[in-house]
Amino acid sequence: MTDASAMLHPVPRARVQAMKEYHPPLGNRDALRLDFNENTLACSPKVCEALGRISAGDLTRYPEREPVEALVAAHLGLEARQVALTNGVDEAIHVLFETFLEAGDELLLPVPTYTMYEVYASATDARAITVQAAEDLQFPFERLIATITPQTKIIAIANPNSPSGSVATRAQLIEIANRAPHAVLLVDEAYFHFHGETVIDLAGVVPNLVVARTFSKAYGLAGLRLGILAGPVELMRWIRRVLSPYSVNSLALACLPPALEDTTYLNWYVGEVLQARQEFEGVLDVAGVRRWPSHANFVLVEIGARHMEFVRLMSAAGALVRDRSSDPGCDGCVRITMGTREQMKQAAAALNETLAALRAGSEEK
Repeated sequence: MTDASAMLHPVPRARVQAMKEYHPPLGNRDALRLDFNENTLACSPKVCEALGRISAGDLTRYPEREPVEALVAAHLGLEARQVALTNGVDEAIHVLFETFLEAGDELLLPVPTYTMYEVYASATDARAITVQAAEDLQFPFERLIATITPQTKIIAIANPNSPSGSVATRAQLIEIANRAPHAVLLVDEAYFHFHGETVIDLAGVVPNLVVARTFSKAYGLAGLRLGILAGPVELMRWIRRVLSPYSVNSLALACLPPALEDTTYLNWYVGEVLQARQEFEGVLDVAGVRRWPSHANFVLVEIGARHMEFVRLMSAAGALVRDRSSDPGCDGCVRITMGTREQMKQAAAALNETLAALRAGSEEK
């Protein structure tokens, strides 16, 4: 081998080299998990029963998604052709962007929002155009409408939004779809169960609306990686062309029907979280910690310059929380996932311990 050939190596395309990187801080999460908006307790017992019925022979077969997609569609009141199961909402976003975004197109994003929208957009030749929310972090409806151009190809709206917990109204979403008929409006309803309002009934009625859902949050199936895209048949036809036929595994497909069936467990867990959120918000208010109104299973709080120390001290006190200070407009902010009422009593104790330590540290300086 010559010296020249030894220096040669495969080079990824320029767009990949320019991609934004995302490194989820998932290591050493043995404390109370209030950092990733997961179900903090467990999935439905019926899911565990379904896992126990899976045989070694079952795992030798390629997964067959169509029957479960039909079941999910019926559960949502949609046609089977309108629904595609995905390997988590991340795959749903990735496939949607790969289907519709090309050079010269624009992805319109109200920010702050879910980081992976911009990450996946950066893998395409489209441009991400951001619309900053005001200091109250409410949905910037008027500014977003004013930013729509003929080049706008996808508008991605997390509803409820993360990390703010804010929401766009149904009327606002319909108006956005009407103002941009040439663009796909993606409404990501990952936290739908904690908000209770949806536009999924309009999938197929509004011709450019696509709705994403996940089974990682309320259902507690984050480890199985399950999401859906729902939309008009014509749009879903192109999305399916890009979607891998085997990306949703057999274990996930076996567990989804019992998860959907067990509405009693789902409603209990959602009720627990909503009650816990209300009680924990009261703790924050008594402690004098600024918070933003939330329609999801988390609360964004303002800690200030010592946000990194706050996260570290909360972890030492047994509760993991997520620093969101790098998000646009969120300097000094931390996001706290809501668990059950009992778990959030533990979180409240950790919070008060952490705030006392921060105050003591300030007095010593």
